[in-house]
Amino acid sequence: MSYSHILVSVAVSPESHLLVARAVSIARPLDARVSLITLAAEPEMYNQLAAPMLENIRGLLQEETQQFLQELEDRAHYPVERTYIATGELNEHILDICRKQRIDLVICGNHNHSFFSRAACSAKAIVSSSQVDVLLVPLGN
Repeated sequence: MSYSHILVSVAVSPESHLLVARAVSIARPLDARVSLITLAAEPEMYNQLAAPMLENIRGLLQEETQQFLQELEDRAHYPVERTYIATGELNEHILDICRKQRIDLVICGNHNHSFFSRAACSAKAIVSSSQVDVLLVPLGN
């Protein structure tokens, strides 16, 4: 199958480099576009007294996430068209981006290796609701 735009779901972890490398290995021969999406870490809002401190933490987490995405782009040795930092339900953002940006392949990591663990993995929601091809890449042990 020929793909024109690949969306890679990444996390702020070293394993994301593997996902980007896999996307580039698929995209390069096809001259396809690659975009990245990740979830922003959200500190919990416990009460109004903690809100100012949590706002500072939120800013730091956002900056860390942006720096990691930039590192992924730099080490990809392939142009990254766009990066997205989402909050909330990742699968909803992925579905929306797929429709609006004409994504035709989504790449996700999978830490779960047993049959029962796979049924409950976070990628399940993406696979079950996706209108495009989804590639699950095994990560870790």
